[in-house]
Formats: sequence, structure tokens, C-alpha cells
Amino acid sequence: MSTIEADETNLKESIEADGITLVDFWAEWCGPCKMFGPIFETVSEKHEDIRFLKVDTEAQPGIAQAFQIQSIPTLMLFRDNVLLFRQAGALPEAALESVIEQAKALDMDEVRAEIEKEKAASDS
Repeated sequence: MSTIEADETNLKESIEADGITLVDFWAEWCGPCKMFGPIFETVSEKHEDIRFLKVDTEAQPGIAQAFQIQSIPTLMLFRDNVLLFRQAGALPEAALESVIEQAKALDMDEVRAEIEKEKAASDS
């Protein structure tokens, strides 16, 4: 699947949907973003089962603010509406593939149980 330019509607729908959504926060003037863009696009072509979205932080400042983006590029990976990975800075292709494979291998029931356990501990 090729990359999709994100707006508030399709980003929310993609994150909340079942499966994996990768989001690249970038800007046209950003050198590292320009280096990472082709890697993100190449990896998107290899994974038809994953949604790849790009958020232009200049065109979508509200989204960037909502996600507390302080440096770009920033990559986020969501699976089944759970944020599993967030990192500022460009990744090499092999590292991005590794992040995807690790996310695919997770048992999301265990992840949600761990989140609930941490939430219960912080509430007490």
C-alpha cells in the first residue's frame, strides 16, 4: 500500500481501525524528513496489510500539536488503537522493518492486559 496524506478524519479512522497504522510526521523543509520519506514509501510498498500515513506538520499543525510532535521526522506505530512505538529521527529501512515485525508478533490481548495493570497500579 502506498502512503496516504493524513488529515484529522482519515488519521483518526486509521488509528482506531484493527491492524497496524504507521504515521510519519514530517515537513517539506526538513532534511532528515526528505531522507526518510523514500524509505517510508519503499517499506509501504512491501506491506499491503499496513496503513502508512504521512502528516505534513506545516499543513496540519493541529494534528502535530495533538500528538505533541516536538521534532521531525517522528514515526508512530499504532496497532488496534494502541500506540506501540514512537521515535523522533529517521530510521534505516532495516530498522523500520524490524519495528513492523515486532509489532506484528505481539499478542495484543497481553498488551492490553499490561496496559490495564499499569493503569490500575497508577490509580491506586
